[in-house]
This record gives sequence, C-alpha cells and structure tokens, in this order.
Amino acid sequence: MLDTPTLSGRHVILEPLRLDLATEIAAAASGDRSSFGHTQVPDGVHESMAYVEGLVADHAAGRVAPFVQRRATDGTIVGCTRFMSPFWTLGRADPDEIEVGGTWLSAAAQRTGINTEAKLLLLTHAFDHWQVQRVAICTDARNAQSRRAIERLGATFECVLRRHRRSTRATDVGILRDTATYSVTIDEWADVRVRLQHLSTRAD
Repeated sequence: MLDTPTLSGRHVILEPLRLDLATEIAAAASGDRSSFGHTQVPDGVHESMAYVEGLVADHAAGRVAPFVQRRATDGTIVGCTRFMSPFWTLGRADPDEIEVGGTWLSAAAQRTGINTEAKLLLLTHAFDHWQVQRVAICTDARNAQSRRAIERLGATFECVLRRHRRSTRATDVGILRDTATYSVTIDEWADVRVRLQHLSTRAD
C-alpha cells in the first residue's frame, strides 16, 4: 500500500481520502461544473460515496494514494487529487515511477495558488521521500486548459498515446481517449522544484 501522509502548505492541505469525507466532496463538486468535462468528478452525495469507496478500495490494493484538497485558509475541501499507476521496476519497497492525476478543483479554487502548491507537495513527496525517478502527469489530449497548466509547472511533454484510457466525457461512452503525457524526471526535479516554489510564492 502506498503511504498517504497529510501534506501541508500555505495554500492547500492534502489530506488522505476517507469514507466520511464524501459529503464534503459532494459540496466541493457542486455549483459550476463547466470545467469538469474531461475529469471524473462525482455529482451529488450518492456519486461521491461511490467515488470515495472506489478510491479507498484502490488504495488498499496498492493502486493509488488518494487525497482531498483542503483550502488552508478555512479548511474547506475544494477538490481531490492522487498518486496513481505506481511501478516498482527496480524491485525497491517504494515505487520507482508514479503518476499524479485524478485532479480536480471547484470553480472558486481554480486559478489560485492551490493547484501549483499541491503539485509541489506531491512531487516533493515522490522525489524526496519515495525517491522515484519519474513522475508522470497525464491528461485528455483535448483538454487545452489542463495541458497549459501542466506545461506551466515545468513538466516535459513526451507524447500523445492514442486510444489510451477510458474517456470520462458523457458523450464518449465506450471510447478510449488520446492521452497527452508529460513527466518530470529526477534529473529535472531540482529546477522544477525552484520553479514551483517561485510560482507558489507569487500566488501568496
């Protein structure tokens, strides 16, 4: 099982996902949902409970390490994110490669310092604690807003994997999406860390 400690910053607190947080997650996902077209975001308490139960089960199976994103100023849950797709290629106890994904934020929390700082916290845990060699960040190739945000973080574009993952768009039932794949490697981490720290400071 991947460890999920609480990761705290000035703008956001990443707290391990629990079943009792489903109602707060539903509240975070309510309101303006226009930016959720390419991301799995539960709609209502019933969907939120199923969403949380699925992620908790995946965590127990060692497939993900899920978090809620709490706004640090008032403790309100404003979204979710997770580590996913771990690989233990070198046979160590900790993963050698991990992906950061499943990320969404409520409309009010978007374009604030929360997303940037959350990525800084996650990448710091991956590279400094687990000592991974690669962190992947992927998105639907059609999601221009997400791709711009990933590029702003300093991740390197690798490729588009065609018909790669199940699409979450309501109009794409039974369709595999094309996935734009970005990454940060251990060789790039020092420079990316400085960039994220600078961006986080500017958001203060």
